[in-house]
Amino acid sequence: MTDTLSTAGRLRSPLRQRNFGLVWASSFVSDAGDWLLMIALPLFAFAVTGSALGASTVFLAELLPTLVLGSFLGVLVDRWDHRRTMIVVNLMQGLFLLPLLFASAEHIWIAYVVAAVEASLAALFNPARQALVPRLVPPEQLGTGNSLMAVSENLARLIGSPLGGLAFATVGLPGVVVVDAATYVVSALLVGLSRPLPSGEEHADGPLPHIHFLRQWVDGLSTIRRTRPLGTIAVITFLGQFAQGIFLVLFIVYVVQQLGAGDTAVGVLRGVQAIGGVAGGLLVGVLIRRLSPRSLVGWGYVLFGAISMLTWNLYSVITALWVYVGLFIVVGIPAVATSAGTITIVQKVTPADALGRVIASMETLGGASQGLGLLAAGLLVAHVDVVAILNGQATVYIVCGVIGLAFLGRVGTAERPVARNSP
Repeated sequence: MTDTLSTAGRLRSPLRQRNFGLVWASSFVSDAGDWLLMIALPLFAFAVTGSALGASTVFLAELLPTLVLGSFLGVLVDRWDHRRTMIVVNLMQGLFLLPLLFASAEHIWIAYVVAAVEASLAALFNPARQALVPRLVPPEQLGTGNSLMAVSENLARLIGSPLGGLAFATVGLPGVVVVDAATYVVSALLVGLSRPLPSGEEHADGPLPHIHFLRQWVDGLSTIRRTRPLGTIAVITFLGQFAQGIFLVLFIVYVVQQLGAGDTAVGVLRGVQAIGGVAGGLLVGVLIRRLSPRSLVGWGYVLFGAISMLTWNLYSVITALWVYVGLFIVVGIPAVATSAGTITIVQKVTPADALGRVIASMETLGGASQGLGLLAAGLLVAHVDVVAILNGQATVYIVCGVIGLAFLGRVGTAERPVARNSP
């Protein structure tokens, strides 16, 4: 990759490397469009049905395909070229948005079908994007590249989320659909201009053509089981996303009951966390040159839990919203550290020909665990004090950090294993 070195022979920032910069920009554009729709579609469903159930069904339609198909779609990611997969999926996402132009109160089912299709395509796109990053940057810059991808995701959330509400209010769902479809086309064009390094697992007719689909899927799951760092990451992912599911439900209750605030405060606090995500991505990009991915995961979760616990117990001292705005910004920093450290470890210890399956399986596991957390929160809140539950949720984050520090060892310092030719 000739554009990775400066004239002085020192590595350039990944963002100054043409191929990474193009994919980074593509991700930002695509994710910003996603946030437009993620905000506008539930608003549309609520407006035409007049019920919260109509809006919540959108989220359910997005969740179920990922849980059912996610790990299977990872097999396709490993069989296909990652760059081409991203291009084709982006174009398909733009195309399958268009039926929303005909959605109405009488045809609300269109919104639910499109939400499910888009979520399924995203379950292909996201693992392909993460699997492509090791082909865009040198091994020693992999962690920095991942942290910058986190910056892209949080910038997209920070910009796309408020624009989604504004766009829906001004141009309605059809306007949002047109803009979002255009972002997918632009994203596909940007990826198309990139030229990643060969991954090393390609064959004449694609990777692993002689392995049966189900055998390849099972082998991906077995890779997690037999690779100790991946097993540890799977446990951390399960626990961390379970805690996140509890947060998504009880955070709203906490803001209303303990802080005495309303819907606006809920939206503000959820939104400002993206500011911390952007700052965290930039900070982690610097720290990862000195800290191992294990440290980012372990200490990141410990700090995440400690800040969360402070937040949940501070209401007895002060309820001023600006204090909690500051805390929610700050907690975004360790959140990015944990995600960047986690994906870097996965990329480094997973054989190249199994990376898509492993990433997809981790995402499916996280989604299922988050669903369990949502359910647990709904059942517990009727019988247990909300602050006590949230303190338990924060403790789970700290436990995740301890597990990472205890069992991840020095993983993440070596290069990723080479691709295998058979399971």
